Amino acid sequence: MVQMVQLADFKAAWEEGREQYLAAVERVGRSGWLILGAEVAEFEAALARAWGLEHAVGVASGLDALEIAFRALGAQPGQRFLTTPLSAFATTLAILRVGGVPVFADVDPSGLLDLDAAEQVARAQGPIDFVVPVHLFGHAGSLSRLEAFCHRHGARLVEDCAQAIGARSEGRPVGSASAACATSFYPTKNLGALGDGGALLTGSCELRDVARQLRDYGQREKYVHARLGLNSRLDELQAALLRSVQLPALARQTERRRALAARYLAGIHHPRLEIPPCPEGSESVWHLFPVLVQRDRERFRQHLLAQGIASAVHYPLLIPAQEAMEAAGQPRLPAEAFPRAQRFAETEVSLPLHPHLSDEDCERVIAACNGWEG
Repeated sequence: MVQMVQLADFKAAWEEGREQYLAAVERVGRSGWLILGAEVAEFEAALARAWGLEHAVGVASGLDALEIAFRALGAQPGQRFLTTPLSAFATTLAILRVGGVPVFADVDPSGLLDLDAAEQVARAQGPIDFVVPVHLFGHAGSLSRLEAFCHRHGARLVEDCAQAIGARSEGRPVGSASAACATSFYPTKNLGALGDGGALLTGSCELRDVARQLRDYGQREKYVHARLGLNSRLDELQAALLRSVQLPALARQTERRRALAARYLAGIHHPRLEIPPCPEGSESVWHLFPVLVQRDRERFRQHLLAQGIASAVHYPLLIPAQEAMEAAGQPRLPAEAFPRAQRFAETEVSLPLHPHLSDEDCERVIAACNGWEG
């Protein structure tokens, strides 16, 4: 029986790091300290160094990291947040949770926020208070253009880097253009935990301190509550696992992702499969490898499955069209308002790409793509 080519291989990841994982669990268990202790502090310092930013604040999820970033920057109900319609719903959910009003602009050919479209939206719909781009698929959007856009419109920039840890734009790490940025440690992410988690990163000591309070009920010190906060604490065990196992492997695994993506880019040639381009100046980390199927997406996926190859779809229903928008008092916007994003929603298929994918399985995927008769 042919082995299935999986989208992710958590079993292989466990076997590769098993001894280090178990040692980290033993270390935390013996410490007797399980929440907001030395492991979290040491991981935060290591993450900030690896990222190239001054400070990191570990929280419970990427969603919470975004919300805490908005709160730390003083977001107020009714303020307007320009963002992308093509992303995980968490990006917009964080905006809604602080009482913000999401304003959507279409995406560019890479699937990232189109700043030309954003200019048109800003002119037509009025002032923008925050800009929340998503560095989707592991690609880096242009930081210089984002900074210029925010400067023109007097807006605060908060980058969603959940899929793009290690990516660079024109030599600069994603997140470095923001007063605060957010990332996720959901298990499928390039830096994934054995559970959930996230982090806010910033160059500001003041924002770091505010974020630390907000993640812990708003406490300035034990039982002294300076703010209305959340219960959003990265636990000691996940911090230990991330610092001891995943973070030291990140650079090597990122290079593996890039090598596999290069094989796909060089090898996949089919008239009905389009590979979206990398943004100009992007050093991508290839969290996902998307292809756009001109028609019959499900037939293509069934073809892959028959060849023993898993696939996925990201994201089939645009955020502005989600039912939950109405529940939040926001209008559900038609798909034709975002033609490029809707094309991704209707045609995108994610191929297997992870650090444990073998060269042989990569070639199987390429052959299956090129051999599709749809």
